[in-house]
Amino acid sequence: MSMLEGLPEGVEIQAEIRPEYASVLSHEALTFLATLHRQLNPRRLELLEARKATDAQLQQGWQPEFPAETADIRAGDWRVAPIPADMQKRWVEITGPTDRKMVINALNSGANMFMADFEDANVPSWDNLLQGQLNLQEAIRRTLTFQNPDGRTYKLNEQVAVLMVRPRGWHLNEGHVRVDGEVLSGSLFDFGLYFFHNVRELLARGSGPYFYLPKMEHYLEARLWNDAFNLAQHLVGLPHGTIKATVLLEHILLSFQIDEVLYELRDHIAGINAGRWDYIFSAIKKFRTQMTHPLPDRAQVTMTVPFMRAYTELLVRTCHKRGAHAMGGMAAFIPSRRDADVNAAALERVRADKLREANDGFDGTWVAHPDLVATAMEVFAEKLGEKPNQKDRLREDVNVSAAPLIDFNIPGGTITEGGVRNNISVAIQYIEAWLRGVGAVAIFNLMEDAATAEISRSQLWQWLHHPQARLDDGRPITAELYQQLAEEELLNIRQAVDDSAFEGGRYAEARDILDKLVLPETYAEFLTTLAYGYLN
Repeated sequence: MSMLEGLPEGVEIQAEIRPEYASVLSHEALTFLATLHRQLNPRRLELLEARKATDAQLQQGWQPEFPAETADIRAGDWRVAPIPADMQKRWVEITGPTDRKMVINALNSGANMFMADFEDANVPSWDNLLQGQLNLQEAIRRTLTFQNPDGRTYKLNEQVAVLMVRPRGWHLNEGHVRVDGEVLSGSLFDFGLYFFHNVRELLARGSGPYFYLPKMEHYLEARLWNDAFNLAQHLVGLPHGTIKATVLLEHILLSFQIDEVLYELRDHIAGINAGRWDYIFSAIKKFRTQMTHPLPDRAQVTMTVPFMRAYTELLVRTCHKRGAHAMGGMAAFIPSRRDADVNAAALERVRADKLREANDGFDGTWVAHPDLVATAMEVFAEKLGEKPNQKDRLREDVNVSAAPLIDFNIPGGTITEGGVRNNISVAIQYIEAWLRGVGAVAIFNLMEDAATAEISRSQLWQWLHHPQARLDDGRPITAELYQQLAEEELLNIRQAVDDSAFEGGRYAEARDILDKLVLPETYAEFLTTLAYGYLN
């Protein structure tokens, strides 16, 4: 139950409020959230229903096209509003959750920007969310420190990365807060609290409220964010256009509406990011029954396969035409402390990936670990020299039609037993960590978050339910085979950790969740919405 006195009318909090959280959940802040909810939530719910209708059309064979009703926007001569000075150079952005040590290390990493994540790299437990808000408040005010158990003290450098924040997607709720009996949007909770408490401090320090917007599926969802920004700015008496946002293009249907997204957010948008992991997840989810053949092993779905290459090139051309940044995707490698050869080979792959992005015209890129910052920075420094970005590269050589965006043919692609095993192991290990409150997990030298776990379980579902799914040795992928391999992988996990860690963990629940995600005929839209019920 709430320990706060005098909640605003209509607001309920169904969680314990520690004394340190009272300032975050002040009467004024909760009133602000309630106003956002009352004016914006009805349309959010309508848009979520529209997603279901679109999915039903896709499962019946509908093929997406560039929207006819917005042809004039695509043909028009317009550009986005000017971008702030501290967002002009975005060669390397590092991402991670909002725990104290991560925030300090990321801000000190040497990256240009740090995206503090309340979404895929964060588990939305009540304490994670509120402590994350407090950590970011302290980081902005340069008072954040962390005392490691080994005695080391972490504190912020004099010069740190520019801070951006990713709230949860429109589909996620904040189950602990209700307004007029309705559950609050997780997006509005994360965005609203951060904006309300920090906007004036950020502006006073020469920066601003900068956001990453995830999981959108339609340009009308971008319009809703724009309305949220306008309302928030109005409520605190700040000028239109104070907020700046970068959209994550991580849904395949949004590739048909890049111009429209930029247009809807034209006074607030700074760029669009090629969100590669969620993009693959969305392709499987939306075209799970339309694909002639299921996608092969996750490792074979690279950025150079047809449908991935098409959307990234279209993204660069469209963003630069409109004056916005085009941001590259994640390098998820986690350096090994034990194997220098593994590191050397992986860093070469990271370098090649970032060189491809720089040569394609991207203005910057993402990394998941501080040790990758220097490699990515070097690539963009060699390419751009003294230029903060390459928005002047208009890529007029690119002409992407609808067909390449949904060309899922991957020559030579195969489904292997190793690929099935990897998906099972990654999904179980990630879900288990998520249930314990950890949203970004190093598994097999890769940083896995909710997006990569979504790929793993979605591939398993597609392989189990697609009539053309066969292993490369000809075996059908059956529920019996899945159950056998899952038992074996669970045993392998147990052998990799000590018995006490296994028994004290939540592996049985993780396996149960995975079974519920991959075995039924009905496809579950999001892993996290199912797992949220286990969390709370």
